[in-house]
This record gives sequence, structure tokens and C-alpha cells, in this order.
Amino acid sequence: MRVEDIQKEIISLAPGKSTQAGATRRTALKTALGVGYAAAASPIMAQTAIKTSADGLSTGEVSYEVAGFKVPAYYAAPQGKTTGLPVVLVVQEIFGVHEYIADTCRRFAKAGYLAIAPELYARQGDPTQYGEIAKLVAELVDKVPDGQVMADLDGAVKWAGANGGDLAKVAITGFCWGGRITWLYAAHGPVKAAVAWYGRLVGQTSDRTPRHPVDVAAKLNGPVLGLYGAADGGIPLDTVDKMKAALAAGNQAARASQFVVYPDTPHAFHADYRPSFRKGPAEDGWARALAWFKTHGVA
Repeated sequence: MRVEDIQKEIISLAPGKSTQAGATRRTALKTALGVGYAAAASPIMAQTAIKTSADGLSTGEVSYEVAGFKVPAYYAAPQGKTTGLPVVLVVQEIFGVHEYIADTCRRFAKAGYLAIAPELYARQGDPTQYGEIAKLVAELVDKVPDGQVMADLDGAVKWAGANGGDLAKVAITGFCWGGRITWLYAAHGPVKAAVAWYGRLVGQTSDRTPRHPVDVAAKLNGPVLGLYGAADGGIPLDTVDKMKAALAAGNQAARASQFVVYPDTPHAFHADYRPSFRKGPAEDGWARALAWFKTHGVA
């Protein structure tokens, strides 16, 4: 994704390295995954951030191997339950797996899920250490290939299956950058349902981003619920209309997909730690997400 595209996508939010280098950086990431907020995400509105207790949960950092690289991930699951858990992949914003994403995993775990959030930039760097969005995008996000992300999510599914997850009940959800990835993985992975929060739907193609959600809309493996804001400065509503048309011409899962567009609502309205947070749409979207997964046989 181009720098200017990411900047447009997050406009309403605020008032190039080797595999070996990525592996070395795990020392720094090991104590930081899911803790604190990414520097580039400021200003932080900590007073509105939801804090979900880990009481009654098993939580923490794990890793699994994909193509010789150990992918770090944060997980949360109901404590004491070791089999038959529905699985939800939680896909990060551009800021990586920081406190907000970890808390989202704990929220799903409280609802009975095994939730796992892989750090999908780990080979390229540590997103929490960037203080400027433009540098974060240019030096890290813009170097992450979709193919790598799909493989890392496949690895997360395999890890879940070996650690209490029921692979007949897999869902995915993601925010901003992760919203786009959610659409792509719904056409790639073994998902029964997906919820995409304000993910970009169209864009220019490249070697790293050969397809966008509108290009895969007709061949989804599970229906997707798209949650979007009508006042999102980076995702024009006409692109939502294009996506709806592509879904209507697709397979059964595509035709079962739906959009909810919240009036007067900006990008990142679920991000409770940021000024973009909108309590009403965020709570409504969360309730819809849980209901969507249940309706489509995940929960």
C-alpha cells in the first residue's frame, strides 16, 4: 500500500530489512508485544481505552514457525479449556500488536474464543518504535507483502488447531490495515465468517499487493460483515458501492456478505484509545461482530 493511501486512510485518526534482522529484533519485541501503545498512534486518549482483565483467561505471547521464521503472536483463551474452542484471528492496524489489539483478543476470549493476533510486520521491523506515521508506512508497512501475511495467518490457524482451537470454526476480524487483510484472507483461508472494520477496498496493484478486496470479492470462503464510517476521509463511499456490486455478482458467501455504514462516523471508530473513537458505533459494531460469527456457525 502506498504511503499516500495509508495517510488518507488514517486522516481522521488524529486532531527494508532482512529476515535475519527481524529474528534479531525479537529480543526487543519479546517484552513489548501487546503492551503499551505504538508511538505513532499518538495522541492517546487513555481515559477512554477499554481495559479487559485477564482474570479467567490464559493469555500471553507465543510463536510459531513459517518459512523458517518464528512469528510472534499474542493470544487469549478461556482458562482451562483445551479443546473445541472457536478461533478468531485478530489482525492489527498499521500500528502492530499493541495494547489495543491485545485487549481486543481478551474481549473475544471472554466471549469464549481462542483469539490470536500475529505480529505481521515482525520480519520487517517493530512498528511500535516509530513515532511518525509517514516513516512507519514507508520504512515498514509498505514493505510487507500480502503473500507473506496470508502465509503467517495460515500459520496462526495451524497453531490454534494444535492448541485447543476447533478448525471447523475459524473466523477473522481486522481493523484499518487489518480490515483490508480480513477481506483478502476471507478469500484465501479456511474461514466460516469475517468482520472487516474500515479496511480499504480498492487500490493500485503491485508485486506486494497484487489484489485488493474488490478483486477477490466474488470468491469468498466465508461471508464478510463490513463495518465502515460514512465520514471516513480515506475510504470514499463509492468504493463501498463498488464492493457491494462485486459481492452481488459472486458466490454464495459473497452474496451473503453485508455492510453497515455508520452516519457521521470517522475512520477507526472502534479504536477506543484514540480521538476517533465513537462509543455508539463501536459498541454496535462489536455486538454485530459477535452475532455475525454466531449466525455463521463460528461460535
